[in-house]
Amino acid sequence: MDLEQFKDWVLKYFGINLFAYKSNQLHRRILSLMSRVGVESVEEYIKLLKSDYAQRQKFLDFITINVTEFFRNPELFKELEREIEKYSREKNKNLKVWSAACSIGAEPYSLAIIFDNLKNGGRQSILATDIDSTILERAKKGEYTLTDIKNVEKFYKDKYFKLKGYQYVIDTSIKNMVTFKKHDLILDNYEKNFDLIVCRNVVIYFNQDIKDKIYQKFSASLKKDGLLFVGATESIYNYRDYGFEKASTFIYRKL
Repeated sequence: MDLEQFKDWVLKYFGINLFAYKSNQLHRRILSLMSRVGVESVEEYIKLLKSDYAQRQKFLDFITINVTEFFRNPELFKELEREIEKYSREKNKNLKVWSAACSIGAEPYSLAIIFDNLKNGGRQSILATDIDSTILERAKKGEYTLTDIKNVEKFYKDKYFKLKGYQYVIDTSIKNMVTFKKHDLILDNYEKNFDLIVCRNVVIYFNQDIKDKIYQKFSASLKKDGLLFVGATESIYNYRDYGFEKASTFIYRKL
């Protein structure tokens, strides 16, 4: 069995479409994982994943790229905050927001903190989705390490986190602003009428065909003038093809 057949198995067994990922990069990641656990063939690795829950979870975490932190690239979050404030003032105070591929929840909770401090008099609804059910359960707990919150300003840290042992637990009022749900960006349908979609440091791992489809679907899911916020390495050079204009360096506005 080769890696292409392994990807077929992963699609059937886990419902994750690895064919959408850039092949060379993905193959290196899979071979690295196999090497770490001391298996030499794809067949051996499949047996291990079927029988060992911990290894199965390591595989899913590694493949679905659960790397994140609060206010990742703080200067870009400042730009987003300015755009949200302007949008809220001019267009809509009641914001419907989607944090796609939210991982451990640092991103949607960062957004909730921004909205809580915006105090625009409106209501904010934040949908946070990820393909990994286990990581979503962790996100719902709202418990973080010092590394996870290293970019959080002291004022926010004091206001929204409580230290319990070695974990920083986020305030219930912030937790209650976010709804978590399992969602596959490649295989599932997208909700509509969002004012803001945040999807950072994920699409970069997909091949160009899949990227095109995702950006088209994001555009269709946004209201007119709605905002799309992407990662610091994910400039969309052909943004006009998806019906966007540039609002800021990594923020796009739906036309």
